[in-house]
This record gives sequence, structure tokens and C-alpha cells, in this order.
Amino acid sequence: MNHKPGRFRRLLLAAMAATSMTAAFAQAPAYPSRPVKLVVGFAPGGAADYVARVMSEAMGKSLGQPIVIENRAGGGSSIAADAVAKSAPDGYTVLIASPASISVNPALNPRLGYSPRDLQPVGKLTSSPLVLAVNPATGISSVRELIERARKAPGTLNYATSGNGSAPHLGAALFLQITGVQMTHIPYRGGAPAIQSVIAGDTQLTFGTPPSVLPQVPSRLRALAVSTREGSSLVPGVPGMAAAGLPDYAIEFWYGLFVPAGTPAPVVRKLFDAAIAAMQQPAVKAALAREGTEVSLSASPEDFGAFLAEDAKFWTKLVKDAGVKLE
Repeated sequence: MNHKPGRFRRLLLAAMAATSMTAAFAQAPAYPSRPVKLVVGFAPGGAADYVARVMSEAMGKSLGQPIVIENRAGGGSSIAADAVAKSAPDGYTVLIASPASISVNPALNPRLGYSPRDLQPVGKLTSSPLVLAVNPATGISSVRELIERARKAPGTLNYATSGNGSAPHLGAALFLQITGVQMTHIPYRGGAPAIQSVIAGDTQLTFGTPPSVLPQVPSRLRALAVSTREGSSLVPGVPGMAAAGLPDYAIEFWYGLFVPAGTPAPVVRKLFDAAIAAMQQPAVKAALAREGTEVSLSASPEDFGAFLAEDAKFWTKLVKDAGVKLE
């Protein structure tokens, strides 16, 4: 009988603790209670920046708070990924990333300050091909002519990318691997400066993202092919690699959202729901389609995580097989 007072006291203390926690939760402001920062790992004007800016207003309306975009270029987007991975896991710092941040950079550089486990998947947003484009002054008008030129003068053609380990870099690496030609890699801090270098003639070609390349075609750039095996309705009038003479070549890339590991599941879900709502807006879809980008959504954060586990195998194998190195 003596144990009953002790048991009653424990139950009372537990009830008081639960009441206190409930009160504290009730007093905490609902998420989000302030603007959300969306970090882009490349300079303004590239594909990641374009996708972020097209979706940010609609996503902000869904969340009830503004989305503030911050460009942190460098390291093939690893600087931005590292910064977000080390941020507070509260949902107020979000990364828009491609395979470069999640799969390629960790495969290229085991000394990175973050690992993919430090970033929690929210959802996939888009998918699109790359566009192989040249400066018209080169006189190159087809993929076959590009290969012939590169074989006659190994290493003299320079290709611009948005950084080591970026999708354009990997697109070029696969091209070099399949064709056996030699060209020189010139990395920039984003898609826009890479494209400007081709337009200026400082470099001769790029495997650029559609939002970076297409506004310059055909006046200042010549598009030779898209990086998918077949042509894409997103880039009308430009052949796929099979029609261009390289049936073994195929590559495309995606963008998705990530938060620091440990972000509460309800916050992740709220960000996911807001992103999905934004990407399904007709105006957002139309704006992205005009720039050669297709809306491609995950069913859930967990679905995106499962996709990433498989996708990483492709990019890691490409890095290894193509002998891609940090330069």
C-alpha cells in the first residue's frame, strides 16, 4: 500500500510536465513566422537561380512568408551546400541543389566540409536536358563537325561550365569519354558567366543549362544538340544525341530542395507542400517551359530520398569512369 503515494506523485509530475510542454508548444510561433532564405549555389542568371526566382513568389504565398534568395557561388555549388548543412535545422534556410551538390562533389572531394547525410531531402522540382552550344564564329554547325575539329586540334577548344562537378561539367566529361576527343575545361562561378564567355569568344562551347543557353539562340549561340538521346519538346528544333550521331550519349539533370539534417518532419512537410503548390501553378510551369525546363515533382520527401539513393549511383559512376578531377 505504501507504494501508491509514490506512484501518484510520479503521475502528477508527468501530467504537470506534459501540460508545461503543451503550453510551451502553444506559445511557440507557428512555422514559418518570418521570411525563409533560399540559397542558390551559383551566380545570378543561371538555371538554379532562374528556377528559384520563378517559384519563389508562389511558394512564399503558399507559406505565408516571403522567400528571400541568396546567391552563394563557388566550389561547384559546394560552398552553398556546406553553409546550409551547417545552418540551424529550423526550416528557415533552404538549399536549391542539383546532383552537383548531393552526389558529384562528395564523389570528387572526400574532404568536403559536409556529406550528403547532412542535407535532408524535401522534394524534386524540375528535370531538363543540357544544350550543347557553340559560338557561331567557330563555324561549327553540327556535333560531327565539333568532333572532327577537336580531333584535328586536341585541347585547343575550350568548353565553359558553371564549375567543377556541375551538370555542364559532367555533360562535357561524358562527351569526351564517349568520343575520345580532348578539350580544355574552363570553370566559372555560374551558368551566366560561363555562357557570356562563349558569346565573347573567350571559350568556344558549353554544355549549358537551357535557361542559360536558349535566350542566346540563335543570335549569339548555335545549339548543336540536347543531351538526351532523343530530341526534347522543351527545346524544339534541336536534335537529340542519337540523331546528332552519338546514340550512346544521354544525360539530364534535376533541381530539388534540401534543408539541414534534423529539421522537424512537420516543417519539412510544410516546405514540400508549399513547393508542390508553387510548381503546379500554370504560370510557373509556363515560365520554366519557355526556358527548356520541365516540372518534375516527387510524391513526398521520402520518395525524393529514394530517388536520390539511385540517382547517386549514376553520377558517382560517371565521375569515376570519366576520370573527372578537381582542377
